[in-house]
Amino acid sequence: MNRYPCGRIRNCHSRRQWLSQAACGFGSLGLAALIHRTGQASDQAAASPAQAARPGHLATLHHEAKAKRVIFLYMDGGPAQMDTFDPKPMLSKYHGQPFPMKAEPTQFDKNGSTLESPWSFARHGDSGLWISSLFPHLSRHADRLAVIRSMTSQFSEHTSANYFLHTGLGIAGRPSMGAWLSYGLGSESENLPDYVVINGGLTPPGGLENFASGFLPAAHQASLFTPTPTPIANLASPTKSAPARVAQQRDLLARLDAQYLAATGQADAVESAIENFELAYAMQSSVPEAADFASESAATLAMYGIGSANKPTDIFGRECLMARRLVERGVRMIELTCPSVGHDRWDQHANLRKGHEDNARAVDQPIAGLLADLAARGLLEDTLVVWAGEFGRTPFAQGTNGRDHNPFAFSIWMAGGGVRGGMTYGETDEFGYKVADKPVEMHDLHATILHLLGIDHERLTYRFGGRDHRLTDVHGHVVRDILI
Repeated sequence: MNRYPCGRIRNCHSRRQWLSQAACGFGSLGLAALIHRTGQASDQAAASPAQAARPGHLATLHHEAKAKRVIFLYMDGGPAQMDTFDPKPMLSKYHGQPFPMKAEPTQFDKNGSTLESPWSFARHGDSGLWISSLFPHLSRHADRLAVIRSMTSQFSEHTSANYFLHTGLGIAGRPSMGAWLSYGLGSESENLPDYVVINGGLTPPGGLENFASGFLPAAHQASLFTPTPTPIANLASPTKSAPARVAQQRDLLARLDAQYLAATGQADAVESAIENFELAYAMQSSVPEAADFASESAATLAMYGIGSANKPTDIFGRECLMARRLVERGVRMIELTCPSVGHDRWDQHANLRKGHEDNARAVDQPIAGLLADLAARGLLEDTLVVWAGEFGRTPFAQGTNGRDHNPFAFSIWMAGGGVRGGMTYGETDEFGYKVADKPVEMHDLHATILHLLGIDHERLTYRFGGRDHRLTDVHGHVVRDILI
C-alpha cells in the first residue's frame, strides 16, 4: 500500500498535487463568478460602490472604529517644521548669527548660520492655529487640523526614513502600513483594490518597496495608479471576445500558472496571483469609472485646482479628486505622492524660498479642496487624512539659503476620522530643532492610525520567520490626546 502525503491510506493528495491536477477548475472558479456578475451588470453605466466587501483577517474589530479609511498625503523630502506649522521667533532674533545650540552631525555637513523663516505666520480659525503663509487655502481649515509638532524619526537619510515612515522599519522588506490595513480589514469594495498609491510623478527614495506587502501575502501590496483617465496601463481587454472565449483563455493561463507554481510550491504566489487576476478583471470597468471626472461639476474641479495654470497644482488636484472618488467606492487606504515642480521635492538643501513655495503651491489648494469636499459629503468624519513627510529640516542653514535633514523634530497633521481639530500636540525647543515636550515616535503614529480604524496595534500580527510580527514591532503608544 502507498502512503499518501496526508498520512492516510485512502486516496488523497498534497496541496501541490491537487493544484496540478485541479488547475483547470481552480483557475476558473473565481473567473466564472466574475463573468456572471459582469454579465448581469453589463447594462449599467457605472459600477455601484461597495457592492460586496472583501473581508480582512480580523474576525471583528478590537474596538469601535472612528475611521473606515485613510488618505495619506505624503510630502516627499521633508518640509521644514519652522516654515510650515511651528513658528519660531527666536530664529529671526538670531538670523545670520552662529547657531547658539549644539548642532548634531547632519547629512551633508555644510552647516551655516541660524536661518529665519522666509514666511510669516498667523493664527487661523476659531482655534487660533498657527499656520504659515505658505498655505493660504489650507489655513481656512485650521479648525479641522490636529498638528503634531513633536514627531521624531530614527533616520536622517531619505531611503531609510521613507521605509521607517511607511513600514515601521528603516530597511526594505517589511509590509507597508497600507498592506497591513488591507490584510487586517480587507476592502469595502469587490471591484477595486484595498490599497492604492496615486503617483503624481515622484516615486520616493526607496522606490516601490515603500508600498510593498513584505512577508504578508502578495495580494496586499499597493496598486499603483496615475491621476489620468487611464490610471492603469493595459487594463482594458485587447479584444472584444465573448465571455465564453475569455473564460477559455483565462482557464488556459490558470492551468499553465498552476503547473509552474505547483512545481515550486509557492502557495502565496498561487493564491495571490489568482486573486489579483480576478480583481484585475473586475477593475476593467470599475477603474475607468472611478477615474472619470465627467460627472463632477465645474465648481468642484475648480475647488481642487484642476485646470490651474500651474501644472503641478492641476496634477495634485486630480490626485485628490481621484482619492475622494476612491474612498466613496470603498478603497481602504490611498496614498498620494507629490508632483514634480521642476526642481526638487520638499528637499531644499539650497534655494529654500523657491523650493518650498513651489511645492506648497502644488498641494495647498488641492488639499483644501479635498477637506472641504469630504466634509460636504459627510465623508470626513470617518476618513482619516494624514499629511506628513519623512523628517524635518534644520533651523540653521545648509550653505546660505537651504536647510539640511533633521530627524529630531518635525511637524505633521491629521484631520477627520476621530481626530480633534484645531489643536497642536507636543512642543519643540525655541529654535524648532529638537522635541522639548511629548515626543511622538513613528511607531506611535502607526499605533494611533490603527487605533482610529478599530485595531489594537499589538493584536494585528502575522507569523513569519518563527515569530509574530506587527506594524509597530514591539513599540508604539496611541496618542490619545489628539482623539475625540
